[in-house]
Amino acid sequence: MAFDFMGKTVFVAGGTSGINLGIATGFAEAGAQLFVISRNEDKVATAVEALKATGAQADGASADVRDFDAVTAAFEKCAGSFGDIDVLVSGAAGNFPARANDISSNGFRAVLEIDVLGTHHVMTAGYKHLKKPGGSIINISAPQAVVAMTGQAHVCAAKAGVDMITKTLALEWGPEGIRINSVIPGPIEDTEGMRRLAPTPEAMDAVVKSVPLKRVGRKTDMANICLFLGSEMASYLSGAVIPVDGGWYLNMPGTSLDPVLDMIAAQKNK
Repeated sequence: MAFDFMGKTVFVAGGTSGINLGIATGFAEAGAQLFVISRNEDKVATAVEALKATGAQADGASADVRDFDAVTAAFEKCAGSFGDIDVLVSGAAGNFPARANDISSNGFRAVLEIDVLGTHHVMTAGYKHLKKPGGSIINISAPQAVVAMTGQAHVCAAKAGVDMITKTLALEWGPEGIRINSVIPGPIEDTEGMRRLAPTPEAMDAVVKSVPLKRVGRKTDMANICLFLGSEMASYLSGAVIPVDGGWYLNMPGTSLDPVLDMIAAQKNK
């Protein structure tokens, strides 16, 4: 069944690359008008042109989700271009593999600020522009929110925080008709996350074998779940945390990134 978002406005934070651009593209192809933000002005311009190439109306702004004023200004620009927001996707994220003893205070703080503080900024700055009732917020989480993983203490803490923000604001904003859900991507092909966490063919092969469906995900898999969550078909779904991972988290032997961390350490010591 095709989704119809004609005349709907979708705002995607972090929507200029990877999974988030794939999600934005899915909404654009379904007829929505798109507004995307990220820190890099050139990436914003490139993403906007790519979205326009689908036939959609699109605009964007350069904004760091850690900067509340910049995020607020981006929402004001979106409102000026397209009006109220039907679907808000918060997907900005930070990650790098490192053992806890090797993460600086600044490095740990940076991931928490991008993921947790950034999610808070996007949601609260976007609040006044959301359709009420009818607005849908989709936060992009990660397997590290529910499965402990060596080399990922910072991300585990950050993404667990994102999921609890999702659940808490689903309680607070539900009476106004705003639905809020999180989705947890599994291993998704052609993304920076997979290049960092499975940097060799052998590592990627191990990931594929660990997924019950025996394949990595596609960006369209993530777009499809977001299209569903943003549609009337999900009008009674809120406060959920949904894995989209081929059953990976049920069978994750990959909770140890020790081989990747050892490789990084060896490269530093050359």
